[in-house]
Amino acid sequence: MKPGISVQHSTLPTRRYGVVRCDVAGIIGLIPTDRWPQDAASGDFLELTLRRAQELIDHPLSGLFGGPSRDAVKAFFANGGDTCVLFGLCIEDDEELGSAQSAASVLAPLIERLRGNEEIALLAIPGVAYLPWTMSRTGQVVAGCEPVYRALLAHCREMTSRFLIMDAPLGMHDGVLDRWFESFRSIDQDNLSYGAIYYPWLQDGQKLAPPSGSMLGVFARVDREHQPYGVIWPPANVPVNGVTHPQVPLTWGEAQAIAATGINPILTQPGRGVLVFGARTMSRDPNWEFINSRRIASLVSEQLRRDNEWVVFETNRPDIWKILARDVRARLDEFWERGMLTGAAAGRDYWVKCDEENNPRDEREQGRLNVMVRIRPVSTAEHITIDLRLSQADPR
Repeated sequence: MKPGISVQHSTLPTRRYGVVRCDVAGIIGLIPTDRWPQDAASGDFLELTLRRAQELIDHPLSGLFGGPSRDAVKAFFANGGDTCVLFGLCIEDDEELGSAQSAASVLAPLIERLRGNEEIALLAIPGVAYLPWTMSRTGQVVAGCEPVYRALLAHCREMTSRFLIMDAPLGMHDGVLDRWFESFRSIDQDNLSYGAIYYPWLQDGQKLAPPSGSMLGVFARVDREHQPYGVIWPPANVPVNGVTHPQVPLTWGEAQAIAATGINPILTQPGRGVLVFGARTMSRDPNWEFINSRRIASLVSEQLRRDNEWVVFETNRPDIWKILARDVRARLDEFWERGMLTGAAAGRDYWVKCDEENNPRDEREQGRLNVMVRIRPVSTAEHITIDLRLSQADPR
């Protein structure tokens, strides 16, 4: 070897992303004008990453967050949560959230930030469940939380790997709740599998709080107890910690009737305490009826996307298609071995397509590479198609 010349041996970078976490929670709190930080404006927000409930208590900005936010953080960690990101959204008044247009405007900066934090898998905004609701003379029920819930459900669908945990509006029970829920899920039906609603509210002695904070912790606990793919297990038939009883006592028969409508009931079972009974999304589609089915498909989509972002800056050519198809199949085999996908043997009930047919010249010239994946998550009746579209413009 000549002096001054060195030889370096490089290796191909790993094309695998670590297992996507599904237990990190995002809690959105509302900050009214009397608690705004100096020079704040409507739509501005604070962001704190927390690993223990005490961290919020000790934080110098903790006084800006209201009771619903603090209660949700406490309930999350009491139920086994590990990491949550607390956002404080500045609003002028409740009316700002009362229409689709104004809610979208106020939420826009926060949603843009949420797009940039891919680790958050679970989302809740307990404060909006306190907003008032009305019933017309004709029996139509309208709740103030609706525009916010709809905006966040659309965001969760956009992200594909995010799930919204919702609360029944305060004081809404029985037939009124059923009527509102049916009206709510008659719109934006494609988004409904990305969220679930829980009833009734929960009490710790005389203190009353929405159940979403506790349910964030239950989701996280179930995920963590069954790592690395805890989404296989439904977050149901498990106790809720840190509470004494539900606001409304439900019998098993009443809980079954509520669950049949798509609302997830929480009840007291002798010897086990307060128990989550339901595990359903709001969707009417049988494929997305159960939370674990939705979250399995979401995890598969997100895992494959992150695994294969390396291809965005590669030349779109047949040998890359073969490598990509091989890598995707290998990850699907792993999912199958873990019990997430159906099939008597690996590859029997799922397949991958990445070739010239779904990557024609016009797609390649626009810088896009397409992979089609067909899977059937456990608990679903039919196969689900995942279109993995990779491009420099928008890797998601």
